Amino acid sequence: MKNKVVVITGGTSGIGRACAEVFAKAGSKVVVSARSKDKLLEVEIELKKYSEAACFVADVSKEQDCQRLIDETLKRFGRIDVLVNNAGISMRALFEDVNLDVLRQLMETNFWGTVYCTKYALPHLLKDKGSVVGISSIAGKKGLPGRSGYSASKFAMEGFLESVRTENFKKDLHVLVACPGFTATNIRKVALSKDGSTQGESPREENEMMQPQEVAEKIYHAIVKRQRDLILTSNGKLTVWLNKFFPSFMDKMVYNHLAKEDNSPFQNK
Repeated sequence: MKNKVVVITGGTSGIGRACAEVFAKAGSKVVVSARSKDKLLEVEIELKKYSEAACFVADVSKEQDCQRLIDETLKRFGRIDVLVNNAGISMRALFEDVNLDVLRQLMETNFWGTVYCTKYALPHLLKDKGSVVGISSIAGKKGLPGRSGYSASKFAMEGFLESVRTENFKKDLHVLVACPGFTATNIRKVALSKDGSTQGESPREENEMMQPQEVAEKIYHAIVKRQRDLILTSNGKLTVWLNKFFPSFMDKMVYNHLAKEDNSPFQNK
């Protein structure tokens, strides 16, 4: 990956930031986008210790921002070899209670953000037989109760990327769908509740989860090896496998597991 140009959305925290550091240390030229200018400046300073880097303010739910991100990358580095669609938000609320604007917001960021960035990067990725990466989730394989909008957005992302892969299989475009299990990031702390406000506190034991650095390293190696799918954690792999053959059983298991979370929306149902 040395001297490859890698674009990472949502790169100021969690998996995105860890990926940026892994690629930078490998000698890649890294471009990071996010909505916070201050956090981007902090990340850019860190990345430049290892390699060339650039950071751009962009809200991936806005098509013009995504187009500008790709255009600025090309102006700076002249090519794009890897696009990591990482920017995303989550939610926790029962569908019967949630404001539909919350679901729209998740689709605009998690799904449409991937579509916009991929659309404008694709011609340049095809030139060099590059890689498109979607950071999905086990929630994109198994619909999670209390996360209807999140699961829907990740299912949509995976269907979209599978279509893009198949359309371009004669052009050697590499498409990777990476599905981390629960990872210690701030995504749950900023997850949206039923009225669109942020959740504030994580309902899970973050210190017991896979760390972003480990996830990023596995994603890096999957890109190098041009894998098509990456499912992380033993629980994640088991969930996907069992859901194929025993879906009703897994409905019950997933419900019971998530109902045990602190302040679970199921507790008063």
